[in-house]
Amino acid sequence: MTGTDLDGFDIAILSALQQDGALTAAALSEVVNLSPSQCARRRSALESAGIIQGYSIRLDADALGLGLRAMVRITLRRPSADSDADFIRFVNAQRQIESAYSISGDADYVLDVRCRDLAEFGTFVHECLLSHPLIGQVRSDVVLRTVKDRAALDLRPDRR
Repeated sequence: MTGTDLDGFDIAILSALQQDGALTAAALSEVVNLSPSQCARRRSALESAGIIQGYSIRLDADALGLGLRAMVRITLRRPSADSDADFIRFVNAQRQIESAYSISGDADYVLDVRCRDLAEFGTFVHECLLSHPLIGQVRSDVVLRTVKDRAALDLRPDRR
């Protein structure tokens, strides 16, 4: 099953689950107008195909004391397959890094970093990033305000 194999019911199921991944088959059936058993079968097929990769909840970072968010651009000293693999292992070990992306452009990676405050962020940048032997340059932008943060994909037909 691929994105082009999905019908309107599959799209409706995916859209509903993006809003609430905890929906039961019975609750899902009310939203998409299919029987609970059909919803359960389709959901299982979407999971098996890897279209549904997992379920999670969204937390309020500010309420949990992680009020500082920064986008950090990293340029490696000498990019190579080995340094990329080592850097990825390093990134995965850092609790402050929420997500990381290999990018095109003037940097090699962009990191989405969460910290309690500017002091913790400064320590992270100086003691963790700048001191790492693979990292050649670090440029960061502190997020002042989030204007759009959508976790759900837009599944309208004109987007596919």
